[in-house]
Amino acid sequence: MRDPHMSEDDVTTTMTTLDALESEGIHIIREAVGTARKPVLLFSGGKDSVVVLHLATKAFWPGRVPFELLHVDTGHNFDEVIEFRDRTVERLGLRLQVASVQDYIDDGRLRERPDGTRNPLQTVPLLDAIVGHGYDVVFGGARRDEEKARAKERVVSLRDEFGQWDPRNQRPELWNLYNPQHLPGQHVRVFPLSNWTELDVWRYIQREQIDLPGLYFAHERDVFARDGMWLTPHASVRVRDTDSPEPRSVRYRTVGDASCTGAVESTASTLDEIIAEVAATRITERGATRADDRLSESAMEDRKKEGYF
Repeated sequence: MRDPHMSEDDVTTTMTTLDALESEGIHIIREAVGTARKPVLLFSGGKDSVVVLHLATKAFWPGRVPFELLHVDTGHNFDEVIEFRDRTVERLGLRLQVASVQDYIDDGRLRERPDGTRNPLQTVPLLDAIVGHGYDVVFGGARRDEEKARAKERVVSLRDEFGQWDPRNQRPELWNLYNPQHLPGQHVRVFPLSNWTELDVWRYIQREQIDLPGLYFAHERDVFARDGMWLTPHASVRVRDTDSPEPRSVRYRTVGDASCTGAVESTASTLDEIIAEVAATRITERGATRADDRLSESAMEDRKKEGYF
């Protein structure tokens, strides 16, 4: 019921949840850039990093986004996502830095894992890129609702001189006041979408008409069942004799490596249908479709302590 003491102007200017989240995200980005020597956005072409980039374009409009993008390329990415990444960078006239896991494997700095996944191998190239390019503020698209380790992290997360995260060394963030200060050699990770949910992200994408890779929408694809997920045949996926690919209508809720990211059966091919589907689900996108998070109970937290996203 409307408050009888509210004027018509008050009613029309009342902020929606999406307005509030957008305003908070833009505020976080501006505050962090204002204290940074050289900021960067971790950009994979996935929906969350796309939304952060969209917020950045709004934060500095009509100027250009004042920082580079960084992608840690494992070599196991979906072709559609890499194509979308490059098209987006070109459209916005931004500079993209790519740290290649394959380069580290080729020269012996990293070794392939027995399970074939390269997601845990991203940490060293990421930290080397941060040091090598001199980045001191690193934006990411992580959200607290995705995974329990990410729920522990502050909006502004201090990383030590080794790029590591200590969950016990967290700064208070009362009244939306953020402290990005750090010593030489340290840096901060900044997460403007911390307080967003997956449903918020999709509703915002719909409202803002944000373009995304087609993998997020239902399409027919050859997939096979493994460990409770639908994987797609890919150069990075070790297909076993027992795997039987079959065409199904699927979509991806998150777009990590093809070797560890599963699809979900779905007929949701429009934003309205995806929003309805997400509203009804009771498991996060990472919990449902990311094999790398199932390596152990503390898989994500262990990787974050080492310097992972």
